[in-house]
Amino acid sequence: MALRSEHFTVYVALCFLLIALSTLTVGASGGSGSKVLSLLQPYDFLYYSGVRAYYGGEWAKAAELLEKSLQTREALLRTRRQCHDDCVASGTEALNKLDSEEGSMWDLWALDWIQQRAECLRFCIGRSVTPTGQLPVSNDIEFEFDTRNPYNFLQVTYYKLEKLKKAASAAHTYFVANPSHLEMRNNIEKYRRMKGVTEDDFQDRETEKHWILYDAAMQHEASSDWQQATEKWKACVNETLWQTDECRVQCEVAPRTLPEDRGVDGVDGVFEKAAALSLSLFSCRQSCVTQVATRPGRISAQEDFLQTQLEHLHIAQFKSGDVSGALQTLRSFLLFYPSDKDSLDNLQLYYETLGEDAESHGMQPAQEIVKYINQSLQEKKLLYFGVENLNFNFTDPDLWTPEDVVPASVRENWRAEKQKINEKINEGDQLEEVDDSGFYAGGPVPQVGVTITMDDEALNGTNRVVLDGVMTEKECDKILQLATVAASVGDGYRGRRSPHTPHETFEGLTVLRAVKLSQEGLVNQSDTRLLHELGERVRTLLHSYFRSPSGLFISFTHLVCRSSTTDDQEGRMDLSHPVHVDNCLLEPETKQCWREPPAFIHRDLSAILYLNDNFDGGELFFTKRDAKTVTARVKPSCGRLVGFSSGPVNPHGVTAVMRGRRCALALWFTKEKLYRDMEREEAESLWAADGQGVLKKNKEEEDKEGSAIAGRNARSHATKERSRGRNIVMESKDEL
Repeated sequence: MALRSEHFTVYVALCFLLIALSTLTVGASGGSGSKVLSLLQPYDFLYYSGVRAYYGGEWAKAAELLEKSLQTREALLRTRRQCHDDCVASGTEALNKLDSEEGSMWDLWALDWIQQRAECLRFCIGRSVTPTGQLPVSNDIEFEFDTRNPYNFLQVTYYKLEKLKKAASAAHTYFVANPSHLEMRNNIEKYRRMKGVTEDDFQDRETEKHWILYDAAMQHEASSDWQQATEKWKACVNETLWQTDECRVQCEVAPRTLPEDRGVDGVDGVFEKAAALSLSLFSCRQSCVTQVATRPGRISAQEDFLQTQLEHLHIAQFKSGDVSGALQTLRSFLLFYPSDKDSLDNLQLYYETLGEDAESHGMQPAQEIVKYINQSLQEKKLLYFGVENLNFNFTDPDLWTPEDVVPASVRENWRAEKQKINEKINEGDQLEEVDDSGFYAGGPVPQVGVTITMDDEALNGTNRVVLDGVMTEKECDKILQLATVAASVGDGYRGRRSPHTPHETFEGLTVLRAVKLSQEGLVNQSDTRLLHELGERVRTLLHSYFRSPSGLFISFTHLVCRSSTTDDQEGRMDLSHPVHVDNCLLEPETKQCWREPPAFIHRDLSAILYLNDNFDGGELFFTKRDAKTVTARVKPSCGRLVGFSSGPVNPHGVTAVMRGRRCALALWFTKEKLYRDMEREEAESLWAADGQGVLKKNKEEEDKEGSAIAGRNARSHATKERSRGRNIVMESKDEL
């Protein structure tokens, strides 16, 4: 099919806008009550219901709901895939008219095709999934399932129900994806010693077939069983391609949000928004390479995962006597790296070995690899066009991307960054000692009565500080009372998050939720105002101490209390909060920290304001990037503030709360006004609507601080990042 070049960009953008619209509205129609009961329910609701039953000690109910949430999620993915396949042919008659004499109406025929595909998907998915079950789930829920946290609850639940075999399987499944979880390691050892439990019971319920095949192929290679290695590598390549395709399909069929309208500041028309949405879809598809190549329990992907398999496969084929197969596989590999010297030498060897047979067979690369590369390259070209001309943000997951696909300006930036890294390595600098946050500790403390208790030197790190006297005892009591009352009436986080350990429970409260509770007369308004004011108080202190050259905006505020459960706490080896970094994904094994989603990459400065000390444990501690070497500890107390830059120089965690209730106000700050806490502004609007003012910085001054930074943000990138920032309101897995 050929399209006129002047229509191509608009055509692609329009098509994918409408594809996304179709997936957003899939299954909006309802059905009869009996029919709805037979449809797939929201798996996030089932999961949270299971967690509530768990904490209520309703073990049988918890097991049923948690298992159902896992089954429903899997069924939803299967349904989406099946509907995608069933609807492939929808609208092809209209699509074919793009090549006809009536091609001057290409836009209408494209719309016809899109609408027919949308109608097919809506009907198909609506037959199997309830309307609420089709809604997108939050990022924290996806994180829970991606890290297999439901199995953490299930292993305890089955233990309580004395179903030890199922408990062992759940424990093993969780541990595969969380190999550094010491408590689960201990639990597995305990299960091994229990009567009736055998090694066969430790089954991974979330087995990823391509990794099983990969490991098996490596084992056969190690034993020089080239015939079996060939079979396993072939199966591994096919399974990897299938898993990648499955991921790409989910990118297309799963609900996808439209770019946000930025109100009076927005200048994007339908085509700009369509382009942003289509680029977002292509970026999702490209990220499937990373997703499939990331082994459970690891943060970073295995580089050149598919290409590595092809290399192993052609060697195994040659060793087993299948030279023709080796030639075809090697030619497939050379599509990725056409100038690789070793591969070209092997190619010559294979041709010489086959002799005239090579010409007669006319060995061509595998068609599935050709299709994979062509599709990927076309997506990369569109994405890099968006990077260069539409200010789209894209991180290429592949090392094989040809240089001529990457814009010259991007290539120059890559070279400059690589040169900087090489210079640091050559100078012997350690990456974890470099803080590029732009903060410089040691500024003045502009509040009477506040003292510097620990600085960088005392805390053995960079851009860290402990300040005392930030709150009075009376103020601490007020906020503690606010947390207690809010928890008793429902804090808005019930059922919306899971803790890091089954041995603790959590209560959380945002400023906006506190304001709404005060309007309902459930909490004191003065306490709510104090909660709001504390955020500004901390911002002022840290902005001054860390000598921030730009504006500093509150990004998120969360009053959170952690309480030990009534269970036996003796011998606990887990943490209240595992070691992490606030704006990047820490990988202790490689000491790397990847500044990419789902990390909160816009966070620049972190703070914890403690409210009490009448509990055991719950200490904040800093580590090196290995997440093991502790460099400093901070014991909580009323009015004690800990501030630090949010980047990789400051990995930190929280020790287990062994007894009592630990409460603190967690705050994050950003230099970019775009990512400011919109909930705080909404709370201020509610006060203004009631005729009550809020002490706030002059608007012109605030705008001046943020304008230089915000101006650098791309339209499409800013919209996407704002959406991500709004999800933080419901995030709670990273409270300090």
